[in-house]
Amino acid sequence: MRHPRVMIAAIALAAAATIGGIVAAASGTSSNSHAASGPSSSAAPGVAGDSATVQTTSATVQGTTETILVDAQGLPLYIYKPDTAVTSHVTGQLAALWPPLVAAVPTDHGVSGRLASVATTNGKQVTYNGHFLYTFIEDRPGKVTGQGVQDFFVATPSLTAGTSPSTSTGTPTTGYGY
Repeated sequence: MRHPRVMIAAIALAAAATIGGIVAAASGTSSNSHAASGPSSSAAPGVAGDSATVQTTSATVQGTTETILVDAQGLPLYIYKPDTAVTSHVTGQLAALWPPLVAAVPTDHGVSGRLASVATTNGKQVTYNGHFLYTFIEDRPGKVTGQGVQDFFVATPSLTAGTSPSTSTGTPTTGYGY
């Protein structure tokens, strides 16, 4: 069962798309007023830009302080359990709620894992150690709300190619991790 706020967001997104209000955001033409740390990027989270910065920070995930991966704006990054190393299964309405992190040449600050850019239907999507990365529309810098929601799990620096999300990022849940 989906969380009510996710359902409301999905309904609002569908209504906005129907009247054309989301066309600019979906086409990647939106801009961001936040200054990105690292190499210059004026792209909003999940929107193609010149580069994407992936870095680490401490955040509370379901009551436990963990080191997690964040994007250039400080938004928590997630992986999607059904994805494979070469296929992102996040498209359409799901991608509207969980925007893929895209960049032709991803960069990092203090991250020891391997970043890559893989061509998908979402564009040049960023992977960390073979896992595609996403943000969540309800998150803010320092606020992790999507842990375990819809099979998405917070990305951590220790995530490896063979790591299951449930063992690397805490116990999966079906609701928000406030």
